[in-house]
Amino acid sequence: MHYLAATLHILGATFTDKAEMAIRPRHDLNPGDDHVPDIGAVTMEMVIWAVAIIGIVGIVVAAITNYVTSKAGSIR
Repeated sequence: MHYLAATLHILGATFTDKAEMAIRPRHDLNPGDDHVPDIGAVTMEMVIWAVAIIGIVGIVVAAITNYVTSKAGSIR
């Protein structure tokens, strides 16, 4: 459970940093510089982590549902 909490904390910190970068003006660009950074771009790593977390949650929900259904069937 600590790994999940740590992962969610890191994702939250990353999204917070990206939101601050989108709001904060960039002073390090030279006048006339046409370079626009990819602020707010979602990386493949974040997508893979999101899919993995959704998969893990799905497995946990399926296991709990199966357990509760089997126990409910044994109630007389």
